[in-house]
Amino acid sequence: MTDLCKITLAKALEGLKAKEFSATELTKAHVSRMEDLSNLNAFITTTPELALQEAQKSDERIQKGEALPLDGIVIANKDLFCTQNVRTTAASKILENFIPPYESTVTQKLKDAGTISLGKLNLDEFAMGSSTLTSHFGSSVNPWRSKKFPDKKLFPGGSSGGSSAIVAAYGALGVTGTDTGGSIRQPASFCGIVGLKPTYGRCSRRGIVAFASSLDQAGPMARTVEDTAILLKVMAGFDPNDATSVNMPVPDYASVLKDGIKGKKIGIPKEYLVEGLDAEMDDFWKKGMKWLEENGAEIINISLPHTKYALPTYYILAPAEASSNLSRYDGVRYGSRVEGSSLDELYENSRSAGFGSEVKRRILIGTYVLSAGYYDAYYLKAQKLRSLISQDFTKAFEKVDMILTPTTPTAAFAIAIGEEPKDPVSMYLNDIFTVTTNLAGLPGISVPCGLSNDGLPLGLQLIGKPFGEEDLIRAGYVIEQAAGFTPLEFKEKY
Repeated sequence: MTDLCKITLAKALEGLKAKEFSATELTKAHVSRMEDLSNLNAFITTTPELALQEAQKSDERIQKGEALPLDGIVIANKDLFCTQNVRTTAASKILENFIPPYESTVTQKLKDAGTISLGKLNLDEFAMGSSTLTSHFGSSVNPWRSKKFPDKKLFPGGSSGGSSAIVAAYGALGVTGTDTGGSIRQPASFCGIVGLKPTYGRCSRRGIVAFASSLDQAGPMARTVEDTAILLKVMAGFDPNDATSVNMPVPDYASVLKDGIKGKKIGIPKEYLVEGLDAEMDDFWKKGMKWLEENGAEIINISLPHTKYALPTYYILAPAEASSNLSRYDGVRYGSRVEGSSLDELYENSRSAGFGSEVKRRILIGTYVLSAGYYDAYYLKAQKLRSLISQDFTKAFEKVDMILTPTTPTAAFAIAIGEEPKDPVSMYLNDIFTVTTNLAGLPGISVPCGLSNDGLPLGLQLIGKPFGEEDLIRAGYVIEQAAGFTPLEFKEKY
């Protein structure tokens, strides 16, 4: 049965269609696998009984010849997506008992396509972090291990850390993630899988617990470029209930997988050669350029001059929006309540007990930059810089079709649980190559390109034009094939 956990999503679809195995057999294998991987702390809530019920329905449809596009495919969802009658926590104490009466648009699309969900995956609290360290339910664990320190546990990245860990460890065929400043791509890089952040507006945000509304975007994570392309086709699409959703046709992304990149122009931004970029990562960046060039692409040096302002811009705008979005969790309208002698004290007690330290930090920063005395000095200036960063990309895309960069400066943090960095800024720097994409609303994909000398995965990032996901999938597939990346060795437990 464990062999069914080793196959890709695309192979699973073929096997189900050919009736080599049933959806129930596939689901049972993954339910068993989920139990074996409990040490990774990837799940917050598991729904094995519900999964097996859905698998039976899938088998009935398949037997009748009425199979849905993804019937029988076993996935899991980041616990930021509201799921009807299934607990949704956003990894926060304040929502630990919240059971939504409705389904998010993205997870509903996946359900309507026949997917089977194993449950809800761990993340940084309200998606605020780069490690899952801020989760109320404890950090997830990266299934990869360092050669130098094989007994030391590594972080899987964040905020979609539970998502990346469970895919890398063969616990699901694919998963959903969200990306506000790199939260799909960074953990994908750390765990040696593929993560695709679509163009802002390509996937509906309805039913996703909001962090920063102008930056948040849902996307797929899986072990191959093809699998992410298959998932994205189902997840994407117009939603009249989301004012930021874009009404345009959704391509069959997997159909362009092998179309090649001959004649495509790939930009290399000089500003991404930053202090702190690991030498091994720089070497793989150069290899990535060579692989693309060998497949007919032209490499062109470009400049994105306002890149150096991206992190401070992001860490003003994102907390500002978080401050506004999280004001609803007050113990009255939403969230757990801690009583007080007055309404103000009830608010204070509920929020003090319900929010973790990182969420409190970002709320305080956001409230500060939005305050009357500092709005112009910080928030307004950050908005102007965001426009300049976006304009940099617009100018660059007049010369090139895509941009190639590292996904992260280094491999996964070589620190054990309990030895976490005390300085939050050092964690923020993990997003240095990814935040610009969110600020400009562009699509980006992280593809594993090789292993460091310490045996840990590294990823390359491709950034595309608005709604240029098809180009990213073509180029990502080229890198995937050229790199010949060896996935994590399958083990019974990690």
